[in-house]
This record gives sequence, C-alpha cells and structure tokens, in this order.
Amino acid sequence: MRITTRGQLAVSAMTDLALRQKMRPVALSTISARQGTSLSYLEQLFSALRRAGLVDSTRGPGGGYTLARNTDQISVAEIILAVENLKTDDLQSLDVGQAAQVKSMTGELWSTFNARVMEYLQSVTLQDLVAEQHAKGVVAEEMAPVAPRPKLNAKPRPLMARVGVPNSVFALGTIPLLQRR
Repeated sequence: MRITTRGQLAVSAMTDLALRQKMRPVALSTISARQGTSLSYLEQLFSALRRAGLVDSTRGPGGGYTLARNTDQISVAEIILAVENLKTDDLQSLDVGQAAQVKSMTGELWSTFNARVMEYLQSVTLQDLVAEQHAKGVVAEEMAPVAPRPKLNAKPRPLMARVGVPNSVFALGTIPLLQRR
C-alpha cells in the first residue's frame, strides 16, 4: 500500500472542512489559501471525494462543500481510498516470475502489514482528527474576514484620466488602426 501526498492532502483538506463547516458550505478557495494547496488540485480531490459520497457540493454564491456524513462516521481509510489509485496488489509492476518469487518469499509479511495499516486507518475517524486540532488550540473562524466598510462622509477619490487611452471598448474601435500599435 502506498499513501502519497494526494492522500495526505485529502485528509488534511477534509479535516479543514470538518473544522469550518458549522454554519455554511466551505469554499475550496478558502481551504486552498489556508492549506497552501493549488485550487485546481483541490478541485480534483474533492471531485473524487464527492463521487465516493464523502462530501456534498453546493453551487452558486455562498456555495462550497460540506461533509456528507457526521465526522464520527468518516474514517481516514475512506478518504484515502477515495483519492488514491490504490491497487489491491502492489506487485503488478513486476513481471510474472518476479511477482511470484516475491509473493512466495515475503507475501504474507506484506499482506499482513497492509491489512494492519488499513485496520488502523479505519479506526481513525475525522472526528478524532478534529478533536486533535482542537486540543492543539486550533480555532475555526465562524465568518470569513469582511473588508472594512467605507466611511459614509468620505469623499470619493477622483479617477485618474489617462490621456489618449479610450475608456470603453466602443471608443477603442474608433481609434485608427495605426494609432493602436
């Protein structure tokens, strides 16, 4: 069994989601900013998590992702299996002769090891990871930071006019072709 960075990031993102989904869906852009992970990569992970039935998505303004089940009903093993392309047999890359030799010599060792790792990952729930984060003092902010409101009596700043630059697409079309270059 190989657990790659993909699985680790999925577990981390799901923990982040579980910490912050109290009031509304969580946007992937906010998870991306907190985790330092590319938004497109998170979209791939959450697409796989949604297909596995671990998260639900909400479209539109205020949309994002929520957990499909309670945190105590989602195991780390489920998250990893949803995003990893795990093969039942890690010896598939070997030719038939090599795979048979490895299986005959140490096959029982590795199959027992894989079973124990999977058993452990199934015993750890998302609730356990959330509780661990709370014990470390991580507090999830309830609301996204809001930009300060402008003062009511503040004077609007004048827009700087650029000389020779059209202020609309329509005005751009009226400029002779030679002046555009």
